[in-house]
Amino acid sequence: MLELTDITAGYDRRHPVVRGARLTLHPGESLGLLGPSGCGKSTLARVAALLHRPDRGTVTLDGHTVTGFRHRAPRTLRTAVGVVFQQPRLSADPRLRLYDLVAEPLRATGRRREATAAVAALADRVGLGTDLLERRPHEVSDGQLQRACLARALVLRPRWLVCDEMTAMLDASTTAALVGVVEEYRADTGAGLLAVGHDPVLLARWCDRTTRWDEIVKH
Repeated sequence: MLELTDITAGYDRRHPVVRGARLTLHPGESLGLLGPSGCGKSTLARVAALLHRPDRGTVTLDGHTVTGFRHRAPRTLRTAVGVVFQQPRLSADPRLRLYDLVAEPLRATGRRREATAAVAALADRVGLGTDLLERRPHEVSDGQLQRACLARALVLRPRWLVCDEMTAMLDASTTAALVGVVEEYRADTGAGLLAVGHDPVLLARWCDRTTRWDEIVKH
């Protein structure tokens, strides 16, 4: 289970953007978090993905209370969560080929030998041609780069996925394709999903249930 309890977080302790948030995601469940732009849901998504330490509150993942975030999180917990952000160009190193972008988590966890086969399989799964894997971010479209970022999120076969406005910058056909990839992966692995967004129609179609931002935070 992924559980956030009384989370207060932000980038200035005097003015937190998230106050007293509570959220529970069960194994295999897909949960949509719906809220307007600027409300703090992306910050909460980063807390759930163990990428941002909250000022107060508790994150519990698979029965373990998380005490370290980012590189301080235990590897077994850090690699249990895959995350896809809204803006692929801000989350991709512009110097890396797409192949290296996807392979990066394997190399960082000492599994370099698995990269060739894993990247090839995931490129096919997300719809990236082998020629695109040799290109760098500035040489591909936003949709192609987001496909690579999704492949990177899946390469360690995480038990949990956090998709933070993953499709906000994409056209309808690419949105449908990437949502399909996520759901295929979840069907294969039983992974849980937290999908953050502001489109109620998309979240209603994608997720088992949707909760609104004002339902999970203190006012």
